[in-house]
Amino acid sequence: MRKLNYGNRGKAFEDLLDYTNLIYKNKGIALINKRPTPVRILRTRGGRITQATFDTKSTVDYDGIYQGRSIVFEAKSTNGKSLPLSNITKEQENYLDDAEKHGAISFLIVHMKELNKTYVVTNKLLQNYLKRALNDGRKSISLKDMEDDCVEVKNNNGVPLDYLKGVN
Repeated sequence: MRKLNYGNRGKAFEDLLDYTNLIYKNKGIALINKRPTPVRILRTRGGRITQATFDTKSTVDYDGIYQGRSIVFEAKSTNGKSLPLSNITKEQENYLDDAEKHGAISFLIVHMKELNKTYVVTNKLLQNYLKRALNDGRKSISLKDMEDDCVEVKNNNGVPLDYLKGVN
């Protein structure tokens, strides 16, 4: 039986985001970078890393500058027709909220693989969904919520995931 590798669930989506960010950079629209996951090296052999562990909890996947403002966001990919809020860590929730309080543009970008749809979920909406969940509400962001409250990301002017249109 093949072992499921959870670390690469959204790899194709993140590759598309990386390509989009390269286009934004080349067009002079924004400078957005993928944040490396902090890793602590435990063992090496012959110049190669043989054992490592995650050093600290990660915050968000991407950060950068857009129209003179800081921008931070977390990329999530889901197989279903909703995004379970349990897929978002407390560190990510707090970082997105704190960054926005300091003037950053902060959001989730959610790709629904089964439907091949992508949405921008603003931090304000995310925080509302999280509060609702704490008060015995729904523990996920449904497709209907995304269709009603969020901006769907489309291909635009040669940009495959023109998510910046959703944050303007």
